[in-house]
Amino acid sequence: MPNKKKEDKKIDFRDQIAKNKRKSVFLLIIVFIVFIALGYVISLAFALDVFALLILATFISIFYVWITYAFCDKIALASVGAKEADKEDHRALYDAVENMSIASQLPMPKVYIMPGEQINAFATGKDPRSSVICVTEGCLQKLNKPELEGVIGHEMSHIANYDIRFVTITAVVVGAISIFSQMFLRSMFYRSSDNDRGNGNAIFLVLALVLAILAPIIVKLVQLAISRKREYAADAGSVEFTRYPIGLINALKKIRAESEPMKVPDAVATMFFADTTKQRVVEIFQTHPAIEKRLEALEAM
Repeated sequence: MPNKKKEDKKIDFRDQIAKNKRKSVFLLIIVFIVFIALGYVISLAFALDVFALLILATFISIFYVWITYAFCDKIALASVGAKEADKEDHRALYDAVENMSIASQLPMPKVYIMPGEQINAFATGKDPRSSVICVTEGCLQKLNKPELEGVIGHEMSHIANYDIRFVTITAVVVGAISIFSQMFLRSMFYRSSDNDRGNGNAIFLVLALVLAILAPIIVKLVQLAISRKREYAADAGSVEFTRYPIGLINALKKIRAESEPMKVPDAVATMFFADTTKQRVVEIFQTHPAIEKRLEALEAM
């Protein structure tokens, strides 16, 4: 009876993927709403010339992120000192990536290895045809075949879901909100009280001030929440590709047992399979869910 009860509570991985995708889209909509609200209130509080500067700043931000997105694979690989894996010397790794490529019906990604004793990995690339999967030396040393395929399956799921593109869109909007807020707050120092009364409604000015302070905090927390939801979806995607959740579960347990997290540049930390901060702060400030929660979700599938 206990086993039957446990089976009744099993969650289909497809439901888990769909649920987390819906939540990610919903959170992204919130970010866009905050973006529009901030721009609208500032436009009412300020003269058109100031608002035009904010629009210009947004285009600069978008251009910067587009350049970063266009070269994201090269930037990420260079930042961690990764080298392309040799097909003969790393046959087990190539086999794992090839198996997951077949299971996901995606093109075979390029395969790289980065230095590091800890278990970790990331995927990058603009689309599935230009994708890259990079794993640490620790993955090859500490994971068996099912565990390695579980990790690779997670990264293939990120590629299949176009998570890099999704996260880039979020980054553009969050960056624009930050620029809007900073320029508005700085401009407050250069406006006389006479100009304020002549050019903007005092109520909208106060609303804009409050929103400019709170908006970057709100959208940053939403951005982190989106990142965590995408990790849950990628875990479920790994189960879909491998049909064997135990491999990913055991890999996460091995990561949990490691004494020190892997140190990586902040700019690429969100891309990694495992959190590089080892959950030193509460989860709402983290890019990844707690390992215990990921294990709980996987064990329910």
